[in-house]
Amino acid sequence: METEKTLVNRVAESGLITINLEKFFPEGEIVVFDLKDYLFMELILKEKDFREALRNHDWEQYRGKVLLIYCSTDAIIPLWAYMLVAAQAAPYAADVFQGDADAYYRAAFLRALAAFNPRQYEQQRIVIKGCSDRPVPPAAYVELTRMLQPYAQSIMFGEPCSTVPVFKRPRKLDKA
Repeated sequence: METEKTLVNRVAESGLITINLEKFFPEGEIVVFDLKDYLFMELILKEKDFREALRNHDWEQYRGKVLLIYCSTDAIIPLWAYMLVAAQAAPYAADVFQGDADAYYRAAFLRALAAFNPRQYEQQRIVIKGCSDRPVPPAAYVELTRMLQPYAQSIMFGEPCSTVPVFKRPRKLDKA
């Protein structure tokens, strides 16, 4: 007599909850506004020329996009220059940020996680998904861990079938 063995998906039955930080990834095409292109000899910002260049700039090209404002040369840029670009771009761009793409992603993830409610994971066993097709910054993993730790029973990193333990709540001893 042949006995059939039923395959059991132990990962599915483990009660692990996976959080995929990729779901917090900011949407929208990213474009760059490099102040270098508006500097005299790529070093000096002349206010009158800069203001004129901004007035004549095609801001429509940023409609619905994320605009990153930065300067790729080692020039001293007055803070108001960033503010002028932001003021001009704001009616068109979906988001305006001062910094490069890495800094933008870090800030965008922290902004998105600020709206995350970690209490919903009270006493749960959490896996923070490790593999990602998009550049999830390390700061997002750190912030999510910090937010979950007061509530979660355990936090792991990776995939449910292969995890690295990060945090485990100590068991409380019953006093008899």
